[in-house]
Amino acid sequence: MPQTQQPVQTASDDPKLPKFLCFAIYSANLAFGRAYKPLLDALGLTYTQYIALVALADEDDQTVGALGEKLFLESNTLTPILKKMEALGYVERRRDPADERQVRLHLTPAGRKLVDADPGAALMDATGLSEAEFPVVQASVARLRDNLLSATKG
Repeated sequence: MPQTQQPVQTASDDPKLPKFLCFAIYSANLAFGRAYKPLLDALGLTYTQYIALVALADEDDQTVGALGEKLFLESNTLTPILKKMEALGYVERRRDPADERQVRLHLTPAGRKLVDADPGAALMDATGLSEAEFPVVQASVARLRDNLLSATKG
């Protein structure tokens, strides 16, 4: 009986990409974006606009700079996003009377109502995580992010 020859597996045949933690997180971020898109499209928002509203709901009356730090965005990136949300009636931007260089942000009642409706709650089941697992995974990813930020501070 003739033997069939098995292909020899070389190091180049061993897939590397699936072993990259950074790729797993990157691709999970893309998957979250796809899951959020129909929910946020119905509201006329991008994901960045939505998380800015959530951050303002957590702490109203903050500066553009403070919000940018929370969202890991530069002011020049955040400003057009805030202008659009102001035009939608979700945010008010005002110069700080104590320091005219600073712009302070306020959530409008419409913005508060949108955040309180919690459109992202619909994605809990989509994650496949239990109520007990969800905060553990979230805390682990946040710790990873914070460790990387600490390691890269110059």
